[in-house]
Amino acid sequence: MKKLLICLIAIATFSCSTSDDSPTSYNELLPIESAMVPEEFEIGETYEITITYLRPTTCHAFNDIYYAKHNNERTVAVVSTVFESNGNCTTIESELEASFNFKPTESGSYVFKFWQGEDESGEDTYLVYEVPVLD
Repeated sequence: MKKLLICLIAIATFSCSTSDDSPTSYNELLPIESAMVPEEFEIGETYEITITYLRPTTCHAFNDIYYAKHNNERTVAVVSTVFESNGNCTTIESELEASFNFKPTESGSYVFKFWQGEDESGEDTYLVYEVPVLD
């Protein structure tokens, strides 16, 4: 029994690493280059909206779509996880697509604001589409 206990303690001691060699990561918004949005909506129908964005380096990986609602306005951006791998990132500027589903629930129109980055003065810029809802 003592030998088993000593072996388990030895394995636990030597299998644990105290150095933190794991790559660090953080999230970053990526600008949307273009969007495919229907010209009109019908209440209760589901629509796929496709966005195109640039993956700037090999260290960027798609994480999620940022989607914020405020009244009839929807703000959309791409969330990328950036994995810092000891400076081994390569610039690629790869064009990728992502999509999400949208189901209108109210009449009127919906305004989609697709985040395209910041201008020279640090203000957010958007690609804006207003889509009417048919009754």
